[in-house]
Amino acid sequence: MNIKNIYDKFLSFPLRAKFIITFLVVICFGGVATLFLGTRLEHKTIFSLAQAKVRHDLASARMVYNEKLFDIRDIVRLNSMRESLQNTLKNKQRESLLKHLDPVRTEFNLDFLNITDAEGKVFVRTSNPEIWGDTQSDDPLVQSALSGKTAAGTQIIDRGELLKEGKGLAEKAYIKFIHTPKATPREKDHEENALALKAATPVRDKNNVLLGVLYAGVILNRNYEIVDKVKEIVFKGEKYKGREIGTATIFQQDLRISTNVESENGQRAIGTRVSREVNQAVLKEGKDWIDRAFVVNDWYISAYEPIKNMEGDIIGILYVGMLEKPYIDLRNKVMGTFTGIAALCVLVLLFILSAITSTIINPIKKLVAATNDIAKGDLSHKVNINLKDEIGQLASSFNQMTDDLNKANQKLIQWGKTLEKQVEERTKKLKEMQDSLIQSEKLASLGKMAAGIAHEINNPLTSILINSHLLLEKTDDDPYTKESLNLITEETSRCSSIVKGLLEFSRQNPPKKEPADINMLIANTSALLENQFKFQNIEVKKDFDSNLPNVKIDTSKIRQVLWNLMINASEAMPDGGKLIISTSLSENEKKVVIKITDTGKGIPKENINKLFDPFFTTKESGSGLGLAVTYGIIQQHQGSIKADSEVGRGTTFTVVLPISSNLNNPG
Repeated sequence: MNIKNIYDKFLSFPLRAKFIITFLVVICFGGVATLFLGTRLEHKTIFSLAQAKVRHDLASARMVYNEKLFDIRDIVRLNSMRESLQNTLKNKQRESLLKHLDPVRTEFNLDFLNITDAEGKVFVRTSNPEIWGDTQSDDPLVQSALSGKTAAGTQIIDRGELLKEGKGLAEKAYIKFIHTPKATPREKDHEENALALKAATPVRDKNNVLLGVLYAGVILNRNYEIVDKVKEIVFKGEKYKGREIGTATIFQQDLRISTNVESENGQRAIGTRVSREVNQAVLKEGKDWIDRAFVVNDWYISAYEPIKNMEGDIIGILYVGMLEKPYIDLRNKVMGTFTGIAALCVLVLLFILSAITSTIINPIKKLVAATNDIAKGDLSHKVNINLKDEIGQLASSFNQMTDDLNKANQKLIQWGKTLEKQVEERTKKLKEMQDSLIQSEKLASLGKMAAGIAHEINNPLTSILINSHLLLEKTDDDPYTKESLNLITEETSRCSSIVKGLLEFSRQNPPKKEPADINMLIANTSALLENQFKFQNIEVKKDFDSNLPNVKIDTSKIRQVLWNLMINASEAMPDGGKLIISTSLSENEKKVVIKITDTGKGIPKENINKLFDPFFTTKESGSGLGLAVTYGIIQQHQGSIKADSEVGRGTTFTVVLPISSNLNNPG
């Protein structure tokens, strides 16, 4: 059912129903609009607060992260000041150094605690004492310490360095990728390097002479100390329907290496990866990202910030996030309450509306009843409504109207008689117009009759012409007889030409169209006349557009058009001249334009508009049908033809043909 049918059906309802339906539509539309805008506003408000909270939580997480880094820095700095460590390093006592440092590494849960000599070569590796002597001078933190400064930061440690510290660290760092929806595809399927918090400090003797560098670090891969501490401090173990609300994660590039986000099986989602949008914003563009994000298998209100090394390169991400579901449920609960209150208000308003409409509907019913009586012819009926409002005014106007109707009825009877007379006069005029149309039809039929007559005359004319020629052959040298027979022959030929023209003009055979190369058709037609043109001292110039598409035409009819125009042009130049034939596309590229220009005598302005009229000619022996036939052929092709001329300078005929035609013609 379309809108018009619904509207028509609505108009047929009782007035009370239309009032109530209209009111409901307005209220419902307003309610839906308000609900939609309210939902958007509430959603924006709630989520703005949530984003502000998660932004604050991210700052707290950064503090916890940095606190752990500064702890490592303080450990190496304080131990580098121990006199016993300085003396043993100065005296190159490896065993004593190992006894000093190994308990420190164990006590503070460091994954590695090493000391180098003054050139940066490892002197003692506490986690793997057998491996020593390799240089660490290319490490940015060790370089800073060798220059006399304590430095701390986050680093990526490759697998080769991890193996030097012991096989256990390399195994701890190795993480197999787990397929994660919405993550950016990667060529690798595992991570074997480690993200580490690392600090280095110079070791000097009493004379401030550099003895070496003490450096230590903690591998963050599968180390949950920081993320669990963030969750405990920031989210305080809050749950929603049995699920942890808050989560924290440390990423190595886009890979979760330390997290309390759980996968579907309830395990920590180590090996999963960050979503494509976050990857682009944080890792590639270096921006903080605070918005809702798909984390492993659910939506969270999340905050991400890049983790950078000493050189400022982004090597990871620090993340905190809150489950989105509690906020969605809160929004839905508020909007559900709002909707319920709105529905209750609509019911109360409907009751009030029903009571109010009764004061309007009852007087209108009286007016309807009075209208029915008037419709039956009782123009004396009156309506008694004692109200002072608009309906009372309507009743008063109604009574006045019935009085006026009664008076008007009498006038209408009189007017009826007058109208009858006017109708008779109008009928007479219509009859005259009909007779005129019939006369026009008769004139149109004359054309068909002319074709029939021409058909009948053609045979006797042919017989006269043949016999005249035979008589000429048998005639003696009587000049008078010969002259008479020649005159008969010439005039008979002229009549035959006129009859032939009549036949062509009367025929309305539809063109047999087929795609054709208009340039080739013009070239072939002009080739037939070239000898005649040379004899008449006429120069032919052709300017064809080589990019013309094929045109769907009746080639024989269009050849006849071209032939007529070229012959007319040559006859307009009895003393010779130039004939220019050009082709081109119209501006909209939907039509082909043919121009045939001569440098002949030209045509007077008063004759231009008569050129295509049947039997109009300026030639002594012409029939006046050539251009009329040409015009008819072009019309059959849905084209156009016009002539432009200037006396003494020549004439241009322009033929325009559509490239394609929707005519239902054969071919």
